[in-house]
Amino acid sequence: MGFSRLLKKASLTGAFFMSAIWLPAASALCPAPASLPTAQVQRVVDGDTLRLVDGRSVRMIGINTPETGKKGQTSQPFADAAKRRLQALVDQGDGQVSVRVGEQATDHYGRTLANVFGRDGANLEAQLLAEGLGFLVAVSPNVALVDCQQSAEQVARRAGLGLWRNAQVQSPDQIATGGFALISGRVTDVQRNKGGTWIEFGDALVLRIAPELASQFDNAMLARLKGQQVEVRGWVVDRSRRGGLRPGQPRWMMPITHPVMLNTISR
Repeated sequence: MGFSRLLKKASLTGAFFMSAIWLPAASALCPAPASLPTAQVQRVVDGDTLRLVDGRSVRMIGINTPETGKKGQTSQPFADAAKRRLQALVDQGDGQVSVRVGEQATDHYGRTLANVFGRDGANLEAQLLAEGLGFLVAVSPNVALVDCQQSAEQVARRAGLGLWRNAQVQSPDQIATGGFALISGRVTDVQRNKGGTWIEFGDALVLRIAPELASQFDNAMLARLKGQQVEVRGWVVDRSRRGGLRPGQPRWMMPITHPVMLNTISR
């Protein structure tokens, strides 16, 4: 089935049918490498985290799903749906998955960072993205599947599936708390110094591209961003809580960890 026909069917039938038709397409776009080690899942923690029988906690690469409720808090929209869907995908392989550990093998919580594949070879992150149950994230150097995972997310976004039915795209002035966010705004300035490239949205928000990531970006394009409307995604940091906020600096900062996390918006 062609991509355009797949997209048309998804828009007409919704996420339930999408899960059925996306399975072979996800496998074709993000096929599992040969001879990957397999592991048995002990439990699904949430929409992007698995606990394995061998004791490892695996944070899946390339996707960020909404937060499930903890300590009496309410789950974010689609958080429980993402967890249920991941559980269903794991169950299809009787709890057995293939795991490809990223170039950066662990995060600061000690979790294993990995792409996870079902027994049929389909990438589980791509399937969740294609159904609108999470947002694409790319954090270098763990970006081996970023292109096919981005294609998977575009299926859901164009069809308005899941989170994309009413995605909360904020303006920089609307930021009120740290955490993952999807933000659209007009760039007011672009500066470079030894701390990296800084992309400003007035006094509300600044993006930072670290010096060690600069080679991955088109620096000429970044220099032309001033005055353009862009959409960015990532984890917002409250600099006032770290004691690093100087007079005149925006309170909110978002590290940009890969070019797909920043996109210009055509008008």
